[in-house]
Amino acid sequence: MTGFDAYQLYSAVKLHFTRPAYDFHKYNGKSSLTLNNFENRKDKYHFYKLSRRYSDRETMISFLVSNFVELDKPWIGTLLLNEAEENYFKRTKVLQSLAYTFENDCKNVFEDVDNPNDVLKTDGDYPILLKRSLHKDIQIETICILDKLLNFTKMWNKKIIDSIRWPDYSLKINKYASFIPFNSVKYKLILKKILNR
Repeated sequence: MTGFDAYQLYSAVKLHFTRPAYDFHKYNGKSSLTLNNFENRKDKYHFYKLSRRYSDRETMISFLVSNFVELDKPWIGTLLLNEAEENYFKRTKVLQSLAYTFENDCKNVFEDVDNPNDVLKTDGDYPILLKRSLHKDIQIETICILDKLLNFTKMWNKKIIDSIRWPDYSLKINKYASFIPFNSVKYKLILKKILNR
């Protein structure tokens, strides 16, 4: 992993999380950046440092994605701080115990609800499920998986009135979901088990 490689991956992950039309997976993390672009950057040494810290491509991608999920558009300098490494370890830990996390989060959300649809309903305000996610009562991975299974963010996009915070969070849910490895059948069964208690 070179400094330029780190720069390319950082730029591709940033594009993925900030531009609806760009898909990191479709373009395999590539963009139209050139070595000349990189060499003319004043902050290029940050990318060299980062490339030495995370020399494996997959680890670098995981690190960058974790920080784009935790922070809003992180600058390269913030990715060299301890907080960035903590963000990476935190997201890695959640992904390593994803089924357990999902099950516990679903219990947390659906346990005291008579009608499971109530957590998704909105009259223009934030639904219960979204509030729980924004307050970090449940992990963002859970809301991503639930959306993949139930496809509710399209309805939220039409009904939620907030045009400041929700559009960015909706994009984050949509974009992060493609990095979460999960078997939909397995997670449907977990959800069904919780709902049928």
